[in-house]
Amino acid sequence: MDDRPAIKAKSGTNLGGASAHNRRIMIDALRINGALSRADLARATGLTPQTVSNIIEDLASEGLVRSQASIRKGRGQPATPYQLVPEGAFAIGLQIDRHVTRTVIVNLVGDVLVQIEAMLPSGGPEVGVVVVLDLVARARTMLAEQVSGGEDRLVGLGIAMPGPFGINTLYDDPWMMTAWQSYPLVERIAEGTGLEVALQNDASAAATAERLLGAAHGLDHAICIYFGYGLGTGLILNGELYGGAYSNAGEIGMMLTLVPGDGTDVEPLEHYASMAALCKLLELDPSAPDLFAKVTDAVRQGGSKLEHWMDDVAERLRRAVQILELVFDPQTVILCGGAPRILIDRLVEKIEPLLPSIADRTNRHPLPRLQAGLADPWSAALGAAAEPIARAFDPRFSAILKNA
Repeated sequence: MDDRPAIKAKSGTNLGGASAHNRRIMIDALRINGALSRADLARATGLTPQTVSNIIEDLASEGLVRSQASIRKGRGQPATPYQLVPEGAFAIGLQIDRHVTRTVIVNLVGDVLVQIEAMLPSGGPEVGVVVVLDLVARARTMLAEQVSGGEDRLVGLGIAMPGPFGINTLYDDPWMMTAWQSYPLVERIAEGTGLEVALQNDASAAATAERLLGAAHGLDHAICIYFGYGLGTGLILNGELYGGAYSNAGEIGMMLTLVPGDGTDVEPLEHYASMAALCKLLELDPSAPDLFAKVTDAVRQGGSKLEHWMDDVAERLRRAVQILELVFDPQTVILCGGAPRILIDRLVEKIEPLLPSIADRTNRHPLPRLQAGLADPWSAALGAAAEPIARAFDPRFSAILKNA
């Protein structure tokens, strides 16, 4: 038994850790900018030309990058651009929501190759996980049919489901899918698929999707408000997704935000601002396969009841945006999620004008303080698929730690 007192310190690095970080830096530069020459990469990353050449050769031998035709720019040797190989890696994303499960498979640059879904049966996770594993197996079969050897290049599986995780509840809360959270889901999926599996909440998954393909692409500081069955935020801070001490950072749906007209009995924000609240207002079944079409038609038709609801939601989100700006000082706030495009766009319009905050600066051009992001029922599943890609290839502080 070691009786020595614990010493708090950050992990050191070594040559291997620095090399892993440099690889991630190079892959990230190619993903954000497209094809770049070795000279371009050296200039952009600050690495020596020799280091860049060594990494490019390693990545090329692993099938992650390939060269394009050389380009002559003025005098000297022609430059050879390098680009990521989309088929260099694949990842599976799995969304588990209250009524449905969705699976997508993406390649290294985020192209969707497989996209299938199934309704979750009643009976809780013991029954539902069988449906989930069958869905993943079907998706993998479809990948194998499209890409020879694609199975061998799977880097992992990401799961997205509603949070918060690990908090004390005395009953089966339908908002948090308590039964699923108390089930050993990650272990069961890993055992059933043979893949490395990670779990994140759906708002964080949506932020990952925005970073890979959406409005947060190339940004280091962005807040993504996920408007789905519930409400939450994904926090991109210093170029990385921030989860907090217990993976529950950004759970703004539980905030009690007062607006004029509220009484003393105030409910959590997501009880007002969410697809669940809208379904209750319109008397729609949130599990209906054509829910998006019905909500889209309702927004197009308008009406005083719906307009009043959107005005109320906009006022509450306007205050939430101000709080998020004051706390995190992001480059932009993005409203996105599992909601129809027309609803997300209308809410962004109604939230304007924003309340004064530190984000209201003249030098913030060209990014707006608030903008619409991905609006799709598949956004959380897409973000879940992007997570293993990010885990394997994106720059992050953990890549340079000695124990990484």
